[in-house]
Amino acid sequence: MHDIRLLRDQLDRLREGMARRGKLTELQPLLDRADALEQARRAAITELEAQQARRNKVSQEVAQRRKAGEDATELMAEGRTIGELVSALEQKRAAAEAEVQALLFEIPNIPLDEVPAGDESHNAVVKAWGTPRADGASLQPHWEVGASLGMLDLPRGAKVSGSGFIVYRGLGAKLVRALMNFMLDLHTEQHGYEECWVPLVVTRDTMVGTGQLPKFEEDMYAAPADGLFLIPTAEVPVTNLYREEILDASDLPKALCAYSACFRREAGSAGKDTRGLLRVHQFDKVELVRYASPETSRQELELLTSQAERVLELLELPYRRVLLAAGDTGFSSAMTYDLEVFAPAVGKWLEVSSCSLFTDFQARRANIRYRPAAGEKPRFVHTLNGSALAFPRIIACLLEHGQQPDGTVTVPVALQPYLGRTTLG
Repeated sequence: MHDIRLLRDQLDRLREGMARRGKLTELQPLLDRADALEQARRAAITELEAQQARRNKVSQEVAQRRKAGEDATELMAEGRTIGELVSALEQKRAAAEAEVQALLFEIPNIPLDEVPAGDESHNAVVKAWGTPRADGASLQPHWEVGASLGMLDLPRGAKVSGSGFIVYRGLGAKLVRALMNFMLDLHTEQHGYEECWVPLVVTRDTMVGTGQLPKFEEDMYAAPADGLFLIPTAEVPVTNLYREEILDASDLPKALCAYSACFRREAGSAGKDTRGLLRVHQFDKVELVRYASPETSRQELELLTSQAERVLELLELPYRRVLLAAGDTGFSSAMTYDLEVFAPAVGKWLEVSSCSLFTDFQARRANIRYRPAAGEKPRFVHTLNGSALAFPRIIACLLEHGQQPDGTVTVPVALQPYLGRTTLG
């Protein structure tokens, strides 16, 4: 959520940010409405203050007349009329403030200056590591090799839960556990993260805090009878752990990680990448979350992204880092790097991680602050998160990149201790 002062003092900056996202035409009526409401709110405050001053003066005159034994009936009636007007103005101000706040929930974050303007065609590859396999045409796609090795049972996943749900079996199930332990060990033992184990359902306020609601409610799985939502990512509960709290400056940067199952209806993605593990409704992921000061958050994004990249390097998966253009950057994010791995049999670069800096956008929604020094006014933290990593596409790429002519799959050296074997099959 934006600081309301942007509407008061920097509306052009807000409009320019939305133009870089390609959203200005869509959001212009909303911005105009928010601006008009803010003007009405300020006018109501000015009139309210004037009427309160007038009411105070009338009250003083009533007291003076009574003290002097004079009739104050007319002044008392005037005071009641002013009181009714004050009450109406207070309601008008409160209604304008509530509507402005609701509108602010609908406006995306402003991209950082270094984020390219435009849609996804302006995304920029800023780093590449490793060499993708060039013999993809001779390889089995991951859903075939996974089924032949008894690791994936997609038909029965669809039977019990519908399309987009996975059953891992045998070595497939063990691979999921191996990836979870490998990633959590790496981040806690080498990257300095505190591990958390968080609930898979959260309240509406928690979803609002990180920006999933109200904008993307149709994409979420919900339990309306309980007022709860299944989490789309561990980012949601982990980021909200310190909602409505004030941290000390010594607490920053704070680094938290968590494994969780994730649930996404993805209502707007029907028909896209539906084969195998490319787009599913329930998946497993290790998430990294960081709190930082505004002065260090940009450097923290580089650190966070490099930690996600380290997972890919240890898994021996060639990848590229992509700086997303403003129009392809998520609603709450000010800057995002996507990490993509090439699936040679599928013939596509697959996004396996998004590492994002949210500036104070989420912290304002969740009211997460820190005190820079004793006696100083609290400031909003900057939040960051990144997948490190999401499992299904990693498994797809492992099955395709490590595939051998005899149908087995080579296990990366770093993962071998967790699986207790060097090959799958």
